[in-house]
Amino acid sequence: MKSYIENFMKYRYLLYELVVNDLKIKYRRSFLGILWSVLQPLMMMIILTIVFSSVFKSSIENFAVYVFTGRIVWDIYSQVTSSALTSIMNNAGLIKKVYVPKYIFPISKGVSGLVNTAFSLVALFMVMIFTGVKINYSILLFPLPILYLFLFSIGIGLIVAAYSVFFRDLNYLYELLLTAWMYFTPIFYPASIIPEEVKFIVDANPIAYFLQMFRDIVIYGQVPSLMSHVTCLSIGLVSLLLGVFLFFKKQDRFILHI
Repeated sequence: MKSYIENFMKYRYLLYELVVNDLKIKYRRSFLGILWSVLQPLMMMIILTIVFSSVFKSSIENFAVYVFTGRIVWDIYSQVTSSALTSIMNNAGLIKKVYVPKYIFPISKGVSGLVNTAFSLVALFMVMIFTGVKINYSILLFPLPILYLFLFSIGIGLIVAAYSVFFRDLNYLYELLLTAWMYFTPIFYPASIIPEEVKFIVDANPIAYFLQMFRDIVIYGQVPSLMSHVTCLSIGLVSLLLGVFLFFKKQDRFILHI
């Protein structure tokens, strides 16, 4: 473990450069540039609020913020894992030429996705102020569920990055899985409307735990319980450790398939 940490620290500047380069490429030749990271989730929140407010507004307090928090949490997960998915194949040329720790690529994509989505927090606070959501000291805890979610997302990102090298169809299957997963996550609807016979699916949805903690802090001004922290941190660490294990188990065979 010590050698892995030392190796990571040795290449931390490469990680930084890869993240910066991803952000530059994403917004290159864009007139508004990084402002799109704020405007895109804001516009999506407005669309979802208009479409679903008539259905769920009566049962959900602060519906616009409810939807926005759901989108932020989901976007962090989907961006981190989707970008990590193709990170090894997209850097095949570099991997074949020089030695670079292969985990650097999915991690850099994950960090880029997190940074991209983090800008939408600015829009979230603007919407909270505009809609009159009460902001208290508990708001200072909002980075914790995001950190737990990021650990979980990086773990899944390492897994899909490793297996997509051997199974190219995973790129398409994962896109379908994300779509289904999104609808089983209470982003724009209350979990209470889910029928009892399928409620177990939502209860088994790890993202729902991160989302509930984030909403408790941001919308309801609650300090999460110790059990909530233990649950979310445990999910994040198990995912990360599993992702690291499977990635390192497969990485020596990447060169034969890229």
